[in-house]
Amino acid sequence: MTGAAPIRSTCPYCGVGCGVLLRPDGAGGLSVAGDPEHPANRGRLCSKGTALGDTLGTRGRLLHPLVEGRRATWDDALDRVASRFSEAVAMHGPGSIAFYVSGQFLTEDYYVANKLMKGFIGSANIDTNSRLCMASTVAGHRRAFGTDTVPGTYDDLEEADLVVIVGSNLAWCHPVLYRRLAEARERRGTRVVVIDPRRTATADIADMHLALRPGTDVALFAGLFAHLHEAGAIDGTFVLDHTEGFDATLDAAATARPGATGLDPDAIEAFYRLWTRTERVVTLFSQGVNQSSRGTDKVSAILNCHLATGRIGRPGSGPFSVTGQPNAMGGREVGGLANTLAAHLDLEDPTHRAAVAGFWDGPRLADRQGLKAVEMFRAAAQGRVKALWIACTNPAATMPEADMVREAIRACDFVVVSDLFATTDTARLADVVLPAAGWGEKDGTVTNSDRTISRQRAALGLPGEARPDWAAFAEVGRRMGWPRAFDYARPAEIFREHAALSGLAAGLGRDFDISGLAGLSDADYDALAPIRWPVATGRSGGRFFGAGGFFTPTGRARIHPVRQEEPAARTSPRYPFRLNTGRVRDHWHTMTRTGRSARLSRHMAEPFLQIHPGDAARLGLVPAGLARVRSPHGEAVLRVLVSEAVQPGHPFAPMHWTDETASAGRIDALVEAATDPVSGQPESKASVVAIERFEAAWYAFAVSSRPVRPSADYWALAQDEAGVRAELAGLVPVTDWPRFAADLFGTTAVPSVFADPARGDLRIAFARNDRLEAALFVAPRPVAVSRGHVAGLLGQEASQVLAARPGAGRGDPGPTVCSCMNVGRTAILSACMAGAVDVAAVGQATGAGVTCGSCRPEIAALLAAVARPEAAE
Repeated sequence: MTGAAPIRSTCPYCGVGCGVLLRPDGAGGLSVAGDPEHPANRGRLCSKGTALGDTLGTRGRLLHPLVEGRRATWDDALDRVASRFSEAVAMHGPGSIAFYVSGQFLTEDYYVANKLMKGFIGSANIDTNSRLCMASTVAGHRRAFGTDTVPGTYDDLEEADLVVIVGSNLAWCHPVLYRRLAEARERRGTRVVVIDPRRTATADIADMHLALRPGTDVALFAGLFAHLHEAGAIDGTFVLDHTEGFDATLDAAATARPGATGLDPDAIEAFYRLWTRTERVVTLFSQGVNQSSRGTDKVSAILNCHLATGRIGRPGSGPFSVTGQPNAMGGREVGGLANTLAAHLDLEDPTHRAAVAGFWDGPRLADRQGLKAVEMFRAAAQGRVKALWIACTNPAATMPEADMVREAIRACDFVVVSDLFATTDTARLADVVLPAAGWGEKDGTVTNSDRTISRQRAALGLPGEARPDWAAFAEVGRRMGWPRAFDYARPAEIFREHAALSGLAAGLGRDFDISGLAGLSDADYDALAPIRWPVATGRSGGRFFGAGGFFTPTGRARIHPVRQEEPAARTSPRYPFRLNTGRVRDHWHTMTRTGRSARLSRHMAEPFLQIHPGDAARLGLVPAGLARVRSPHGEAVLRVLVSEAVQPGHPFAPMHWTDETASAGRIDALVEAATDPVSGQPESKASVVAIERFEAAWYAFAVSSRPVRPSADYWALAQDEAGVRAELAGLVPVTDWPRFAADLFGTTAVPSVFADPARGDLRIAFARNDRLEAALFVAPRPVAVSRGHVAGLLGQEASQVLAARPGAGRGDPGPTVCSCMNVGRTAILSACMAGAVDVAAVGQATGAGVTCGSCRPEIAALLAAVARPEAAE
């Protein structure tokens, strides 16, 4: 396969939608490189995209259907699903069925599932995990524009003179866009403002970082709206000709108190002046705006400023939402949310419903909004949802109040889960588990954040009996009695139908139109190059609204009055902290994919709590110690990371760990299911919590070439090249450490033991034929051991392991800084000491920071520490 042309596909992670070149190795694996011809990334990949090849393989995969935990045929499983769904509809009505799907679906998967639920079962009870990340943007767009339209393109980031980044750690969550912006800044002097309560890696390129009080975005942007009016910066012609609601919005803005942000008044004034005086402004926003009980108002506050100044739909100017998942946009296009209809049509508009019902020729079309995500699982807990199909997502770990959600799934009469693995927190609760095709195995399309449709192409065969999601939904539709409507043999047929429906929607005055692709042959579909919608006669991909043309009944944009409101949950003496949640650089969602890559697990290997030094001191927390975090809904135990990057009273924790990877790391179990009244999106950035020290009697670090069986009050697992790493801690002293270690590693081998009674340290190693199989390091404090060195000894000569440090001629790479190029801290510090004076020089010497660039802020910090030795103390 070496000389064969690469297969062009699309990365399955964030909404940037990077193109990749895939080369099968003939042994079930792929080499992955960035596609230099794809307009989103132009050849660049981030650490996660670079490591995609590490995440493939059949290890742990579900390769056949399971019914009640036992292997079954597809016929048996699908008959069970179809009959139970049909029974529920007959006995309890269409509203007793619900689908919970995913922004990692391909558009064709989404389309079939949505058609089955809304057009044939007859309920709108289909929602998606995109409800947790982008629903407030959808609601804000529809409120202002009449449709869920993204006005601009990625090119605007490179043509703007000012880019304002609100509630987004772009450097870690959308690294390739971050790199494009950073290069534009270097090339043409683009100014950058970062608005975020936490100082993240993205602030490294900021001319101004506004660390506002969490949840006060509306106060800041309503104040900006009032300032724009006072400064004479309103585009009166655009407002008069193309908008409505300006006066009411100005009246509301006049009551805004920007001081509620907690920012210095001079900093607020400097930001307002900069925004006002810069004609080409892009305001880029993401989860910090959306994930709020007032997320829709935050979106409106941003849109209002662009509409009032006419800075929308022009090169280098406009509001821009970046999506968190690879196909959140495709899901929005097919109506994958419980309150939307296919092709950006309105579910509650009878004309739109009639058009779709006629197009699909189904027995009954849903005529009202369905259950949004939080409502859906509450309904399951209450017994109103009798049958539930969860596909390509893990709500038992990712939904707010995750413990409640887990119990709701357990209580539901009948649950189907489609996934790659039967071991996820959610799949373990299912009556039927269907083996799904994964990335690299399935075929279809995705739409990225700037409306570019790209192909995901299969490069590997389907493992075992796995099937694409669209095929499973279509087969259930056929078995429920609608064989003609779901008679699809390949994704190209589904795409053509989707494109044809968009043409009907365009005729009803909607924005989404790819009818120009409705006539694609199978061969044309296979060869489809990235293309931005709209794609139709007389309409082609570009910007929207530069000359008006909104999709409201009046044709005018709605400038909507908004006022600052506090987060839904209130702090109290019992719960005095507000917990912010989010992502880390190298992991994705619940790590079912990235957790399989050793290099992606090295940067942040366990769940952690980032907390301000003042808070840590008051609570008696120490760096690398453990903290117990409690909310009214759940608790977690997390490693302590003391940092001034967070504000006092506002700690941060990532959301990636599950019951598979940590003893108590499911951070969404703590998050309150308070939702935005318009969008239904939960608030994930302001949950109230209490924090206390986890009084560990001992700490341990382990490595093993085989799976481990942790039995400890705290544990966290991470993949390594030769096996697995484990962090452990316990509340009660252990009296027999050799037995504990043997049970942990599942071995009967005789251990080698080294004890340091003066320090209370203990080291235990197990070897076979003098090759290290496992090792355990124990201490009464957080274990200080060269983790990379020890893990690298697995399968090697065991003589050095008890030293816990590199022997002669064996280097210690240190903690990973650049996951793309697998460069550790030691190599970067060595380059600094050898004379590298800037990030570029370090990159030239080591390769670190030259790919996606998301590690460049960390490299800069190491350079600063070398230049100022006291900073490293």
